[in-house]
Amino acid sequence: MTENIKCLLVDLDNVLISEVEEVPSEIGDPDCRLINPYRFYPDKDMEPWVKASNQTEYMIRSSDILTIADPAPEVVEAYLKLTTE
Repeated sequence: MTENIKCLLVDLDNVLISEVEEVPSEIGDPDCRLINPYRFYPDKDMEPWVKASNQTEYMIRSSDILTIADPAPEVVEAYLKLTTE
């Protein structure tokens, strides 16, 4: 499972830590499922990406993601504490 946890830059000030699954779709439709996405802040705790929703899964187009990287081990550990409680 931890191999699917990624660091996603979706705009200049919006970094997400999330489990990511690629899903089949038509061109232009959302093709990535974000499971338990949390917004990452370098100097404070992570928080749910969409605080106004109780949803835990969101669909997004891969073309809306600027870059994807593997998060640091300590970030994965903090993320897992938030999502497995």
